[in-house]
Amino acid sequence: MDTKSSRWDIFCAVIDNFGDIGVCWRLARQLAAEHGLAVRLWVDDIERLLPLNPQIDPALDAQLSCGVEIRRWDSDFAETEAADVVIEAFGCQLPELYETAMAARETPPAWINLEYLSAEAWVESCHTLPSPHPRLKLTKYFFFPGFTPGTGGLLREQGLLEARNAFRASPEAFRQSLALPPADPQEILISLFCYDTAPIGELLTAWEASTHPVRCLLSVGKPLAHAAQHFGAESLQPGDILQRGNLILHVLPFLPQDDYDRLLWLCDCNFVRGEDSFVRAQWAARPLVWQIYPQEENAHRPKLDAFLDLYCLILPEQASAAMRSFHLGWNGFGSPSWEDFLRHREAFEHNATTWAEHFFETPDLASNLVIFCKNRV
Repeated sequence: MDTKSSRWDIFCAVIDNFGDIGVCWRLARQLAAEHGLAVRLWVDDIERLLPLNPQIDPALDAQLSCGVEIRRWDSDFAETEAADVVIEAFGCQLPELYETAMAARETPPAWINLEYLSAEAWVESCHTLPSPHPRLKLTKYFFFPGFTPGTGGLLREQGLLEARNAFRASPEAFRQSLALPPADPQEILISLFCYDTAPIGELLTAWEASTHPVRCLLSVGKPLAHAAQHFGAESLQPGDILQRGNLILHVLPFLPQDDYDRLLWLCDCNFVRGEDSFVRAQWAARPLVWQIYPQEENAHRPKLDAFLDLYCLILPEQASAAMRSFHLGWNGFGSPSWEDFLRHREAFEHNATTWAEHFFETPDLASNLVIFCKNRV
């Protein structure tokens, strides 16, 4: 396959609010910008892409943005020529007409089922496994993002480290765009992005009584209602600022992906959720708290434990226990202790930097996908 002339189709069914589409949009942009590929992103809910990329028009069935052709994927999917590489993101079912078009090609496309990110040990044994189609002469390959050499790696654009460091050398303009005061070395700046199942009120109460002043940046979304209830407000809107005890809460609008990256780079600690913001917080090299997507019968608990096993590997024993305990409490398995977390802040900062530096030296997900697919077509 001539990589530069190949065509890629990415299919995304939006399930987890912005997690699925966030990953697919970053991947599509990177494949087009860095690998020179012709990429079509098929989305069943284009409106979900709008907050991440305000340049698009969700009313259009087809449009070009950031070098990516964005196409509406609906129940009336029309017959179309299949691409050289087809990515079925997170197990979404491809349209039957499209599978038929794939099988009709003289050379079948490289067909990838891009799986969710996991640190679980079994992922390595399943990464790149083939799965023959039950009826058509097609083979699908499972491709797992991950943290070890036997997986597909993590999404990371070229120049991300340099962009982050350049931003940190001069973040004042971005702070001003968020209506934040000049940095105060005495306070802890925190971004809060979570599901509404998180113990938000408990955390806000802890911050109010914290031994260090906390300035929390909360983006709009369902958790905003819990924050409003905590402060006794009827509702909260972007631009609102509330203070109680040692906590100052800023309500932010939903930020496009590039600005969200800058927010993570700006803050001292980042609360993130799902997959996309989770990975981006790791590149920020700041302590993070991850709320994993909750599943029935606590099926998400082993995934959380597997990540913490890796993430806490070099932490001192007490710091590791505090990191684990806080994560478990934040995810509904206990009660998170902010003061215990805060006590190990220096160790957490060192750990976050070391973690990011290690993964900046490993191959990225998009490049691994390109190499794998080049050998399949």
